[in-house]
Amino acid sequence: VMPRATTTSDPFNAIAEPRRREILALLAEQEWPVADIATELDMGQPSVSKHLRVLLDTGLVEVRREGRHAFYRTNPMQIKAIHDWTRRFERYW
Repeated sequence: VMPRATTTSDPFNAIAEPRRREILALLAEQEWPVADIATELDMGQPSVSKHLRVLLDTGLVEVRREGRHAFYRTNPMQIKAIHDWTRRFERYW
């Protein structure tokens, strides 16, 4: 039996969590600061920060700092890697 990859190293485990998928969907449109993500998704800021840390650690999001503010956005190349992997199953749907 192979050990399961930790959430922080495996993008598939990271996106298995519904709230992280919501965050990714939001960030797909534009950059967002943590506080605005929390407000938009009706989540606590610490919870959003925790989810963003997992998404950052797996490379699914990137951060741009502007002074004391951090703006998060999706990393299209890492998301494309997931898409490319799932594409092999397209013939089944």
